[in-house]
Amino acid sequence: MGRNLHYIKQRRAQLGLSTYNLCRDGGRKLGNEHADRYSSISGIQLPKLNFPRKTWNTSRRFSTTSAVLADFTKDFMASMFEKQEADPKTVAAIILGGGAGTRLFPLTRRRAKPAVSNSNAPEIGVPIGGCYRLIDVPMSNCINSGINKIYILTQFNSQSLNCHIARTYNQGNGVNFGDGFVEVLAATQTPGESGKRWFQGTADAVRQFMWLFEDAKLRHIENILVLSGDHLYRMDYMDFLQKHIDSAADISVSCLPVNDSRASDFGLVKIDETGQIREFLEKPKGENLRSMKVDTTVLGLPVQDARKFPYIASMGIYMFKTDVLLKLLRWNYPTANDFGSEIIPMSAKEYNVQAYLFNGYWEDIGTIKSFFDANLALTDQPPNFHFFDPLKPIFTSPRFLPPTKIENCRVKDSIVSHGCFLRECSVEHSIVGIRSRLEYGVQLKDTMMMGADYYQTEAEIAASLAEGRVPVGVGKDTKIVNCIIDKNARIGKNVVIANKDNVQEAERPSEGFYVRSGITVMNDTSGRGTLLQDNLVAITQALHSLGHELP
Repeated sequence: MGRNLHYIKQRRAQLGLSTYNLCRDGGRKLGNEHADRYSSISGIQLPKLNFPRKTWNTSRRFSTTSAVLADFTKDFMASMFEKQEADPKTVAAIILGGGAGTRLFPLTRRRAKPAVSNSNAPEIGVPIGGCYRLIDVPMSNCINSGINKIYILTQFNSQSLNCHIARTYNQGNGVNFGDGFVEVLAATQTPGESGKRWFQGTADAVRQFMWLFEDAKLRHIENILVLSGDHLYRMDYMDFLQKHIDSAADISVSCLPVNDSRASDFGLVKIDETGQIREFLEKPKGENLRSMKVDTTVLGLPVQDARKFPYIASMGIYMFKTDVLLKLLRWNYPTANDFGSEIIPMSAKEYNVQAYLFNGYWEDIGTIKSFFDANLALTDQPPNFHFFDPLKPIFTSPRFLPPTKIENCRVKDSIVSHGCFLRECSVEHSIVGIRSRLEYGVQLKDTMMMGADYYQTEAEIAASLAEGRVPVGVGKDTKIVNCIIDKNARIGKNVVIANKDNVQEAERPSEGFYVRSGITVMNDTSGRGTLLQDNLVAITQALHSLGHELP
């Protein structure tokens, strides 16, 4: 230190500089006779140079520099406290679409549960709303929210789902994704002990593909949105992301306010005054259920509605910080298989897990009854959910079918898809899927008809009738009520399908039908299509003689 100070003094002496004298006003001036040969700029003494004759306005330069520094400081401080806006480019979505769908059997015997709609080529698929698939719902919500980096995880009977995704959401034909992508990731087995098993649950499915989020194309992804492929709803995920950012959450859970009658059917969360989740119980009963009541006004619900809906149910929709998700799956809980029952409850103890209130229409299509009710609810006036919102449409596979042709029919509170032929029939509170054919005198009531994968020509129909075979569609004077008719069904003339005895559960696979929650399901598990011959009365208790009327 002393040597450095000696060098500085020696150098100053060589330049003819003397020690600074501080003026009372805080300024500085030179204290020797050579002062006129030096200029002071920002406290540094520099020899005067013989510049061309020009007056240098030092005060103006000070003013300009100060202004630039002030602007920089202002911008810097503003950026520190400025509200961060949700950016869809920082989000990747994972849609879980490969469940076994055992509660939707027999509809899911040969198809994955989210494979929800017909196509313009023969395939196995269960329609929602006549011509959509359930997977179209989260896919469309992502597109409408600006999220264009999407993975779909599948496992069971995924061929139909894979075909639909490839045809509808590829980058060359269908929905344009710009710089994004849609990738279907099927369950695979890899060498090693951990790779010899299939997906064990929702969290395990994501864990097996964690390496994807270390890819260079996802280096800017800050949050990961985990979605289910079997829900019916319309949601702006950017609102969800904004709440996630504003609350500085590690994990956010989209929640639905529910009343006493529905609360025990869901996983319930308990929150504090900041909206942070403190407790989670899966389908609680009795005293445990009552202990989960919360003040839902904390999440923005009006006081009057908060009294009606004192519980908060998890929707199975999650937003994770990317690093948090990878840490949870890889290090914290490497053996946990499910998000809802394991990861979220355990994470709430050590992470900031926030609840996000969704107060719109939402339905879990997990059972035959919920699938049936959700479809028929689309015919209500006005419906709680519809597919034709011009600002946030639900997309599906492009088709090239003719308009439906209706000849002297009575259609009330129903949805009739494109490419159908209806001839002097009655359709009430029902959904008629694409390529359906209803002949003279057919009565359809409270029925979900899924349609067909292909057409039969008039010549083929005539030949079938001449040979005593039943063509695809519903024959003359047939009466059907409270029923789900699977795709490519062949139902003859003068057939009655009615649950006259109000049977709740039954299986008649050899006769082509099942009963679930009192709903008759016409389904041929052989894959050839349901076949009911002429003059048949199919009831859920047994096959009786003709003469029964519809209830």
